Amino acid sequence: MRWCRIETSAGPSFGIVRDDEIEVVQGSPFAEWKTTGDRVGLASAKLLVPVIPPVFYAIGSNYRGHILKMAEGHGREPIFYERPRVGYRANSALIAQGENIVKPADASEEFQYEAELVAVIGRRVRNASKEEAAASIFGWTIGNDVSERVWQARDQTNIRGKNCDTFKPMGPWIDQDADVAAMRTRVTLNGKLVHDFPTGDMLFDAADVIVEISRYNTLSPGDVVWLGTDDKPLNMKPGDQLEIEITGIGTLRNAVVAG
Repeated sequence: MRWCRIETSAGPSFGIVRDDEIEVVQGSPFAEWKTTGDRVGLASAKLLVPVIPPVFYAIGSNYRGHILKMAEGHGREPIFYERPRVGYRANSALIAQGENIVKPADASEEFQYEAELVAVIGRRVRNASKEEAAASIFGWTIGNDVSERVWQARDQTNIRGKNCDTFKPMGPWIDQDADVAAMRTRVTLNGKLVHDFPTGDMLFDAADVIVEISRYNTLSPGDVVWLGTDDKPLNMKPGDQLEIEITGIGTLRNAVVAG
């Protein structure tokens, strides 16, 4: 099943994607829900961020190729961590499918995307085993962890480098049936395929990361865990069109505009 959020005359609502239509739902997939009988054409629907997470987790340095290429680009030795490096992101940075990524006027040329698989939590979990962690995953969506690298390197926090408004596209929906082992992540910039890698080729898989988080923090339904990217991202500039496809889920499309 695929779950989305859409704008309706009554406000934001969850919906179930069925081929080229969306069946509008009353309630939440993370609690009680029922169908309303209303249907909206997928092509005409205003898709929203598929969930507003109570807590927004993200992990870095989770693909070998990314670690090696980023270290090479900065002239330093690669660092492979023994545990997942988990941080937070700001909900205010979230935007949906089709909305614009705004490059701040004072951002450098090192303004980059990061194509990421996102695990959406479906049940409360604390001190989880790996099996419990895997069972807590409600479904999967796509994230773009937009990053300003100069700010990321110079600032003591990621408030600018990772968390500016519009820096976190997520969507287009949550897929409950996707098979991570079979997925590929493909990034297309202005119509050109620039990256293509096995999505599941992580140093720490989703269950590993959830286990680590749950040792210290309680995860709740609707929380999201972004799982890092592979390869070395390219710079983006205003006017660029970016597509992130993860097979089995779909494609997240956003344009870049000047701030």
